[in-house]
Amino acid sequence: MIELEGVPELIDPVMVAAFEGWNDAGDAASTAVAHLDREWKGEVFAALDAEDYYDFQVNRPTVWMDAGVRKITWPTTRLSVVRVGGEKPRDLVLVRGIEPSMRWRSFCNELLGFAHELGVELVVILGALLGDTPHTRPVPISGTTSDADLAQRMDLEETKYEGPTGIVGVLQEACTHAGVPAVSLWAAVPHYVSQPPNPKATLALLNRLEDLIDVRIPLGELPEDARAWQVGVDQLAAEDTEVAEYVQTLEEARDTAELPEASGEAIAREFERYLRRRDGGSPPGGHATESGDGTSYLRDGPSGRTRPPKPPKPSADTDPEPGAETGTDGDDSGDSSEE
Repeated sequence: MIELEGVPELIDPVMVAAFEGWNDAGDAASTAVAHLDREWKGEVFAALDAEDYYDFQVNRPTVWMDAGVRKITWPTTRLSVVRVGGEKPRDLVLVRGIEPSMRWRSFCNELLGFAHELGVELVVILGALLGDTPHTRPVPISGTTSDADLAQRMDLEETKYEGPTGIVGVLQEACTHAGVPAVSLWAAVPHYVSQPPNPKATLALLNRLEDLIDVRIPLGELPEDARAWQVGVDQLAAEDTEVAEYVQTLEEARDTAELPEASGEAIAREFERYLRRRDGGSPPGGHATESGDGTSYLRDGPSGRTRPPKPPKPSADTDPEPGAETGTDGDDSGDSSEE
């Protein structure tokens, strides 16, 4: 029995999860959840026992100094709660961690135990994969689910993926078998510039999440970082003729594929998002549910803008990440993604 002391009764809670590792190309998904945690000042209320799920030779703990005292931070998965204000307040249960090294079924069952105790109504798992997509176009976002009714109701794709999967696919199926509605949102990251960070992919995931759960997410400096990232990659690609030609080939293929659709749905979604932000005024406030002992486990990543390294020269046999399919749709949807 999971006991959650100090966590109040939640309002229409949605669990949003992301995991570093195989399902997190460019760190786009984990950075998105970290952004939510930071913007709404989340405080951790639970952390899974690291020894149950992690190989410390693969994901090593870190030592740091706190007022002259040496402390150790163990790699694990942590949960926090934030309340999104506004006319219709609701709570988000944020799950942020690393893809576990072992005992995936027990890992998923433990997260589902928290979801059950907190009354979570929907689980949204964020992921990012490598794809044949140009960095100059809107980031393709695929929304998938294993629930046919949920797919129809929320305008999502019913997943048909077969092949190797990561913790995102396993957790989604665990939710389905437990009767918990679950959705995966996937961002396609250009495989020729896959090094983190990728603020453009992070921003696209947050925009799609905003549409899906009908909340307004404060974006902070992300739009500016996304523009700076694209300018940086533009400059690097221009320095290499082969890369520039390859990017142009991807652009032509993308534009040709999208031409028949006229991208009307994407335009409508963008206009609705604009209206929501215009009518909402200043970004909504939020508060975090603090842990019983007042201890914060959150570690903000380094701030500042990182210019992406020079992309490798493309070759004819370059493939996306093993087990990941390529999304080719417009701004907010893709053809397919890894489960």
